[in-house]
Amino acid sequence: MHIVVCIKQVPDSAQIRVHPVTNTIMRQGVPAIVNPYDLFSLEEALRLKDRFDAWVTILSMGPPQAEDALRRCISYGADDAVLITDRSFAGADTLATSYALAAAIRQIASERSVDMIFAGKQTIDGDTAQVGPGIATRMDIQLLTYVSRILEIDLGRRTIMAERRAEGGVQVLETALPCLVTMLENTNDLRFATLPRVIHAAGFPVRKWNRQQAGIDDASKIGLKGSPTVVRKVFGATPRAEDTEMIEFDESSLQDAAAQLVRKIFTRHPTLEMDLRLTERNG
Repeated sequence: MHIVVCIKQVPDSAQIRVHPVTNTIMRQGVPAIVNPYDLFSLEEALRLKDRFDAWVTILSMGPPQAEDALRRCISYGADDAVLITDRSFAGADTLATSYALAAAIRQIASERSVDMIFAGKQTIDGDTAQVGPGIATRMDIQLLTYVSRILEIDLGRRTIMAERRAEGGVQVLETALPCLVTMLENTNDLRFATLPRVIHAAGFPVRKWNRQQAGIDDASKIGLKGSPTVVRKVFGATPRAEDTEMIEFDESSLQDAAAQLVRKIFTRHPTLEMDLRLTERNG
């Protein structure tokens, strides 16, 4: 059994700032991390490796420094790592990214047949949740999104059964392999990297492929040329500053204080009381 896990190295969103003049994201000095959503998929792939003695390949598209993210995944127990990196990939949106990754997966499959592909639900820098489904569409394979638990894999029948979260409940789905799975967050706990695995990862020969090695012949479908998305402006949320209002009341009259507080809230938000009454009336 061969599993490919797609990951992305992203800037730590907690430390990103927006330039006040150019309105662009300032990445200088911001540490890079493995996209947190991808780690849930990585752990699920490693659990399948433990059960089925599977081979796990990590795949990423990015600049040369993304090699660090791949080495981290190797330290957790992955077997191989491929980084597709080329200047022609620069500026890619989700459409161009899914095209490049799908081509690279086909190239990996030419070496060893791929049974499953894992991807994170979304990335913290884009939040589009489009790359995983885009890969599945381009490769014409089954897609299972928002998976919370893999119930069963039958390699003889080439099927997978999984639970996925849906609006209003949980769905139990069965489909054929190969397929692409995006795992939901908080569905598992990532294992610790052992010291021998960390040492192994430090010297691991990550394979770096350029556009041609990744099997991409049409350069018009990657990078800026293959990206119809246009970002006109990036801006940070404006912090809202309000003075704290102190309400003094007699400790023996908490009911009056609560009523006074509710009146102040309704005064400040005139439509709130009517909205609450309509909600109560509509059940």
